[in-house]
Amino acid sequence: MISGALIFVLAVVLVALVLIFAGVKTVNQGTNWTVERFGRYTRTLAPGLHFIVPFIDTIGRKMNMQENVFDIPAQKVITKDNATVQVDAVAFYQVIDAARAAYEVQNLQLAITNLVLTNIRSVMGNMALDEALSKRNDINNTLLAVIDQATSPWGVKVLRIEVKDIAPPEDIVVAMGRQMKAEREKRATILEAEGIRESSIQRAQGEKQSAILTAEGRREAAFRDAEARERMAEAEAKATSVVAEAIAGNGVQATNYFLGTKYVEALAKMGSSTNAKVFFLPVEATGVMASIAGIGELAKEAQARGVEATRSRGSVPNAG
Repeated sequence: MISGALIFVLAVVLVALVLIFAGVKTVNQGTNWTVERFGRYTRTLAPGLHFIVPFIDTIGRKMNMQENVFDIPAQKVITKDNATVQVDAVAFYQVIDAARAAYEVQNLQLAITNLVLTNIRSVMGNMALDEALSKRNDINNTLLAVIDQATSPWGVKVLRIEVKDIAPPEDIVVAMGRQMKAEREKRATILEAEGIRESSIQRAQGEKQSAILTAEGRREAAFRDAEARERMAEAEAKATSVVAEAIAGNGVQATNYFLGTKYVEALAKMGSSTNAKVFFLPVEATGVMASIAGIGELAKEAQARGVEATRSRGSVPNAG
């Protein structure tokens, strides 16, 4: 038979084992546990092995300290320009104080959801539809700042709030498509008009440059023509001067010479003309003969002057 002492020892060992198992707590990574003594919060257990007073201390709440994400249900929002859109979002948060998250709010996720829904209506209600569609980042930043400040007493850090979709009604989508098409056609018309204007400007500048170059060419040609006429006039004046000196020195014979040469040149041109098929002679034959005679007299005088010049050069050494 088992003695009373052995039974007592076994009972003590059993109670000790029960107390040990009741007082030793192992907290997993990523969670925090709150400890309550007679229903009142006393401390928070971090991940690891902990000891509590059995039957006096109890575990209150087991809080997940990891980053949590949940969807914000879709709701209809009226914008500043009275357009009705359907908006849904997603929220990211993390518990940073397990005690406040456990005892400061009844249902943490529900509270954050309602805050996000009300603030989405508030923020987008102050924006026109086009502004709400184009400034989604501004909406996200405004929501994050407001919700994070509101949830700070709950021991929660709101990390991100992202608007997933903004869906206008079908008739507004069709109207926006027509507006976008009209804007693109307007921009295309403006670009085409600017291209035509630029082309006209370039063409006008080219014509202007061409006119300037043409005028400069005409001016250069006129200058050169004037210069040529000036030189021709100088040559004619010089020739006239030479003729005048010859006439002054030889009198009638020089005149007959020049007239005879011009007369012979005129006869040659008349004879080479394609229209002059028949030519009657004599044409002032006496004048022609007189001119020829004048040429002969000039030749004789030139020969006599040459002989005299030769004699005078020969007599100068003899005199020396």
